[in-house]
Amino acid sequence: MMGNTETRKGVDLLSAASSGRKGNDGPVRLVPIAWDDIKRVVRLIDQTLLPTELKYIEISAMDAMCEAIAKLRVRGAPAIGIAGAFGVYLGVAGRNFSSEEEFFEALDGVCSEVACVRPTAVNLSWAVERVKRVAREAADAARVRGERADLEDLAEAILNEAIMMIDEDNRVCRAMGEHGAILIPEGASVLTHCNAGALATAGWGTALAALYIAKEQGKEFKVWVDETRPLLQGSRLTAFELMEAGIDVTVICDNMAASLMGRGEIDLVILGADRVAANGDVCNKIGTYGLACLAKMHGIPFFVACPTSTLDLSLASGAEIPIEERNPREVTHGFGRQTAPCGVGVYNPAFDVTPHHLVSAIITERGIVRPPYGPGLAAIMRD
Repeated sequence: MMGNTETRKGVDLLSAASSGRKGNDGPVRLVPIAWDDIKRVVRLIDQTLLPTELKYIEISAMDAMCEAIAKLRVRGAPAIGIAGAFGVYLGVAGRNFSSEEEFFEALDGVCSEVACVRPTAVNLSWAVERVKRVAREAADAARVRGERADLEDLAEAILNEAIMMIDEDNRVCRAMGEHGAILIPEGASVLTHCNAGALATAGWGTALAALYIAKEQGKEFKVWVDETRPLLQGSRLTAFELMEAGIDVTVICDNMAASLMGRGEIDLVILGADRVAANGDVCNKIGTYGLACLAKMHGIPFFVACPTSTLDLSLASGAEIPIEERNPREVTHGFGRQTAPCGVGVYNPAFDVTPHHLVSAIITERGIVRPPYGPGLAAIMRD
């Protein structure tokens, strides 16, 4: 089930959304996903309504979580992973299983269903496999003790792991931001694409974490934000976040980036990723590849920030990454208004792949990796 717990309109939404975390964590930040232990529900910000309306929804069933992921109510690779882990818990919690075998058979089905909702973001399958493994480890531990596994305890083990992912994600993104802030010079003019901020994670962001830490350090800089068509995650979400954080931000249409670079207005590009292959090829929101080509042409550093959970070293290159294609109506009827002829063909991939030779560095929570990426990424995954 899914319902509203709070709705507010206006521009001063960040303070309303926050749980009040300040101090060492910096300014008050959005809390996109949280577990309510009293109501036993997952509490999400419905990101489809930003920037004009802040609406919390409560998710208490797996189907509702899958819908929230598919409809981009929750989005961004790390946040999708966490949401997926909670979705697995909701898929098995409260059900009457007659045996451990029946529990794990149902768990396998739930995990398969959740993992395929958005196949490109590797964090989703990573998180689903992680909570499945935790449940099996709990069952194995019970057998070692000579006990029969309590099926409710197995479900609770999944829940506890999902909750742990929230705290883990905040630590990881903070560390990523500290590494990335090194690459943000005083007075820089930065271009970003889509939303790789608090709303894409548990609360810090990936690429935007570098900007938040740089601001904490007292640096002054300007950020240009691509609208990121067709769903405008840049103008709706990233601009909203940065304004509330007091960072100088200007929105541009996606096709204006080349002009800015040609005029010398951009010093660096920094954005996130949904999957990175073993050779350093980067899969990210559609339009990223074009920006990388432009940055290369103009001699501008092109940085990618992502947690190590987004690295998929099982894939030799980006050619092996499945690319999600979304509903044509996102293009022909964006936000409700028809903008293309009825019946016209539409190509609407959600992501593209940027070849590794266009990427200046990959920023992770374990440090910054520079070319050659094959050995560099392999080494950082061993740390």
